[in-house]
Amino acid sequence: MKTKNLATIYAIAAAALYAINVPFSKMLLGHMQPTMMAAFLYLGAGFGMFAYSIIAKATTKATPTEPLTKKELPYTIAMVALDIVAPILLMFGIKSSNAANVSLINNFEIVATSLIALFVFKEIISRRLLIAIALVTVASVILSFEGAGSFEFNIGSLFVFGACLCWGIENNCTRMISNKSSIEIVVIKGTFSGLGSLIVALTIGERIPSVLWVICILLLGFVAYGLSIYFYVMAQKDLGAAKTSAYYSIAPFLGVAFGMLILGERPAIQFYFALIVMIISTYFMIKDTIELQHTHEHTHTHTHEHSHGDIVHSHEHTHIHTHIHVHGENSANHDHNHKTMSHEHSHLA
Repeated sequence: MKTKNLATIYAIAAAALYAINVPFSKMLLGHMQPTMMAAFLYLGAGFGMFAYSIIAKATTKATPTEPLTKKELPYTIAMVALDIVAPILLMFGIKSSNAANVSLINNFEIVATSLIALFVFKEIISRRLLIAIALVTVASVILSFEGAGSFEFNIGSLFVFGACLCWGIENNCTRMISNKSSIEIVVIKGTFSGLGSLIVALTIGERIPSVLWVICILLLGFVAYGLSIYFYVMAQKDLGAAKTSAYYSIAPFLGVAFGMLILGERPAIQFYFALIVMIISTYFMIKDTIELQHTHEHTHTHTHEHSHGDIVHSHEHTHIHTHIHVHGENSANHDHNHKTMSHEHSHLA
């Protein structure tokens, strides 16, 4: 199978694996309280990816990766703290709303991530992405209200909005450490966020359920969070971030389909209006990520040596040259960036 085709399968698999989270979580919430549920979902991701990393090291030749350092500690702490709050809010949202609504409102995470990147990290957002953000917001508002003729706000939607906001901030924190080991990031996220949620659950009086249900939720966490993130990273290696994000945007729609198939849900009429708006917004997102931004990269590696007494140090530097071409409606801007992405050091006596 061609590399690009395999990468596409990875991207779609990542979206599909995350999409099963909402309907299966709604089923399992009948046997476990929300905060405890969030704890074991993340612990499943952390423990599962840790076990996977051990097996991978033992059976294959692992590619060297750069570990996290003290420099990334503030972003790592923020990432863990937000990953404690967000899944707890999501579980309360799932419990208080139907799975189809929750799946679509999850798209609001894109809005939160983009706006935080714009106002806090001063990133440039295109006109098309701004249109997509506005459409996602409109669809989310439609889904936030109860049935036709009712102006009662759906509290479940409010919880999901809160989760998306936390994940929007967390995405920007994770971006600051994204050049480090992806498996290490998932393990840290899952383990420490899961333990934090477990402490919160026990503090507020929630009980640990039977071993059978704990195992089920750990497995769901490993699949829907751990493996999903891993496949996403695998897809990025060959497709790049833009195309991978475009494929991953199908996750909410798969979540709706799974909710209907697994739970037999039949959403209210406003859901279908919101679905049309979400499809249009997703079109703008895909068009923006694939057509407006073309990233071409090539690498150059060189090695130099210097000595300290009897020890010779050989330093290998890998440079990635990135050429980003952003085409507007009336003009074309060309931004050429040169970044040193990785440094590998070997010490020869």
